[in-house]
Amino acid sequence: MLGIHEGVALTERDSLYAGALPDTITIYSESLLEICDTEADVVEEVTITVIHELAHHFGIDDDRLHELGWG
Repeated sequence: MLGIHEGVALTERDSLYAGALPDTITIYSESLLEICDTEADVVEEVTITVIHELAHHFGIDDDRLHELGWG
């Protein structure tokens, strides 16, 4: 796992969400560094991971992300 979105996707929020803690995205640097050989690889993987996790915030699931090439 390279990152995780913790929170409620915008598409699933309702009036009960008011007052909840803000969503967070965590990026696991050690995992990223383990799979990368160069600094350019790190930049690319961080970009992909952040976009992937932001997509979850907007309610896009893993299957759709894979279809879009951000899996």
